Amino acid sequence: FVRRAKGRSSRKIQQEFEHIRKRYWSQRFWQRGHFSTKSGNVTDDIIMRYLNRHTHKNGFSPPA
Repeated sequence: FVRRAKGRSSRKIQQEFEHIRKRYWSQRFWQRGHFSTKSGNVTDDIIMRYLNRHTHKNGFSPPA
């Protein structure tokens, strides 16, 4: 399910935003992993810790 959602959303985003399509032409748009939890248990802190641990090497950093 997650792989399909990532594939479809990647295509849709790259169709809609040309500058993104040019940047990620031969690269992965999404990372391989995914994060899942029940909505009642997730806090902003949990999400930020996950994002900070999975920051891209190409300069992506989550918002502060």
